[in-house]
Amino acid sequence: MNDASARPLKIYLIAGEASGDLLGAHLMRALKAQSPQVQFYGIGGERMQAEGLTSLFDYQELSLFGFFEILPYVLNIFARVNAAVEDIGAKKPDMVITIDVPGFSLRVVERLRKLQFPAKFVHYVAPTVWAYKPQRAELCARLFDHMLVLLPFEPPYFEKVGLATTFVGHPVVAETSTGNGAAFREKYDIHPDRPLFCLLPGSRKGEIKRHMPIFGRAVTLFASRYPDLAMAVAVPPYLLEDITEYFAGCPFRAVITSNNEDKKNAVAACNLAIVKSGTVALEVAMAGVPMLVSYRVNPLSAWSFKRISLTKYVNLINIMAGREIVPELLQEQCNPLMIASCAQLLLADAAWQQRQREDIRATLAGMIPASQKTPSEIAAMTILRILS
Repeated sequence: MNDASARPLKIYLIAGEASGDLLGAHLMRALKAQSPQVQFYGIGGERMQAEGLTSLFDYQELSLFGFFEILPYVLNIFARVNAAVEDIGAKKPDMVITIDVPGFSLRVVERLRKLQFPAKFVHYVAPTVWAYKPQRAELCARLFDHMLVLLPFEPPYFEKVGLATTFVGHPVVAETSTGNGAAFREKYDIHPDRPLFCLLPGSRKGEIKRHMPIFGRAVTLFASRYPDLAMAVAVPPYLLEDITEYFAGCPFRAVITSNNEDKKNAVAACNLAIVKSGTVALEVAMAGVPMLVSYRVNPLSAWSFKRISLTKYVNLINIMAGREIVPELLQEQCNPLMIASCAQLLLADAAWQQRQREDIRATLAGMIPASQKTPSEIAAMTILRILS
């Protein structure tokens, strides 16, 4: 086990956004349970740091999305690739585990492979080769020793090009508990009968800048239609200042929180959620809360993605089901009037809400492995087996 019998295992992890930070923290916890002396290094956020990681730099620097949105940051990304490669060379880990952020992760591992760095390489959360750029499967097969995937239909895409792959299930679905809605309403003195909307606008600064002018105007429309409205807005701690300015002089009760427990409880308490498309939509789905997803990127990025996309949906629930269960308001449809109108229709239609809950429940069941182990436990067992 790379001399692991004589010394603790050294594992280097790289995560570049909030969802990867959550998966990384779950994985670190599972690895410590199975190999208590394991030592962690790498790049991660608050949750991974709480599990014992000292991040090489602020992981938010890797939290970029879109073909054209990243152009101003290219030089910084290359500098961070160099820094990560140098740090890995100094730490000499037994394994490098990259979690999502394929644009950064693949570059780091490619450099290390060229340097013939003597470690095992595992990627956690497969690049979406089934959605676009299928050729990345072959690149992954050249770079990694193993792929850990969250979705049951993903292994064949990598196995057919010779990359050993394990379906572990989705930790957010299998390991994340739902919140306490009554506790949230009590804490913030929101009457049980008062309509409460939850807004989850994103975990990247760029997403807040793009979405909040739109969501803010939609919120004004909500206020005119629901005079007794209250709203909960949840963002990561590093975005708290960015989001607060949009609710200055707000005409209704708005609770803005960056606390993870508050976020879960707010989701459980709300009558409707308006969600930036992404992993957070799974947390809302698990709570059984009616929702719509909305997202906007640079028009050139959207055009480029549409040209190469192999799927018609962006929300994971819809992708898994092969149909639109959760309304998707993207690009031109991501506008105040359409968001407000869709929210009003969904909120008024109990039958639609019930169908959405039932369809989501059936879809989420497919993201949980048949094993009695959790996804993170399966991932940790696979990693330790590779190192043994």
